[in-house]
Amino acid sequence: MANYLDDSIDFTQYLKETDNQTNVKSAAVYIPAIKKQMRDSSKERKVWMPWTKANDSFYFRPGEVTVWAGMNGHGKSQVTAQIAMHLLKQKEKVCLASFEMKPAQTIRLMARMFIGTNPFTPEYQNDEGYEVLDLLLDKFGAWSKNLWIYDQTGTTNVETVIGMTRYCAKELKINHIFIDSLMKVVGSEEDMTGQKMLVAELFSIAKDHNVHIHLIHHVRKPANENVIPDKYDLKGSGSISDQVDNVFTVFRNKAKEDDVRNNGKFGTKAAEFDSILKCCKQRHYEGSGDGEPAISLWLHRDSGQFIGQPLDPVFVYE
Repeated sequence: MANYLDDSIDFTQYLKETDNQTNVKSAAVYIPAIKKQMRDSSKERKVWMPWTKANDSFYFRPGEVTVWAGMNGHGKSQVTAQIAMHLLKQKEKVCLASFEMKPAQTIRLMARMFIGTNPFTPEYQNDEGYEVLDLLLDKFGAWSKNLWIYDQTGTTNVETVIGMTRYCAKELKINHIFIDSLMKVVGSEEDMTGQKMLVAELFSIAKDHNVHIHLIHHVRKPANENVIPDKYDLKGSGSISDQVDNVFTVFRNKAKEDDVRNNGKFGTKAAEFDSILKCCKQRHYEGSGDGEPAISLWLHRDSGQFIGQPLDPVFVYE
């Protein structure tokens, strides 16, 4: 079952790396490793997003920082929870540090994705249904043994989050660390120094320990909520998108929701996507596909999963 971190751990000793030695080497030293990498590129283990249609455009490389940004209520936490689920499915070790949701809420969201249906429908709201749900939740508990949860909700501070992140990377050997969200760590939008410090330290931790760090962030309130945001819409310092490796914006198609609510399946927008992940930056892309894809998604409402096409089955996690 999921593991928990809490404030009883002294994270202050992880604020700085103990080895500050700087190595200056000749470029030629790296040539043998690059030759080997090119020969072995087809054998390289890749860590994918849930949706196969994105495989030729993006995968999660170790040693990088990805920002997931969007407007309030546009599904950032839900999308990244599903991504975390898919990382666990690929045998990655994951830590979720959410200051937006209580740990039980996060686990309930992920458990529903695991079950693949709505546990609150009438068929489950009886003694027999409860027994089925209990078995499924126990199965999820066993399946999620590589999931860690940082148990603190509310505003924290930069130093604590840096220490916690380095502890997870260094001591627990976690592969993916999710921090939700930047504005809960750096409380003021005007604190450019705090924002730069946090992102710079996360960038260093990712590189030093070869982990992938996922930072959830907000965008500025738009004049029109139906416009898909870009990396230039991120709240706070412009250096956030400059420093990180990848930037995705998460957009919920509320215009479609309004149209379907008013007109049902005959609405003009009924066939449109429910959400879209727009890649606004991918620094290290070397493939032949679209290095900045726009990934359209449809919400399977019973499970809370996003699927790649309207008729796709839900993901099975075993």
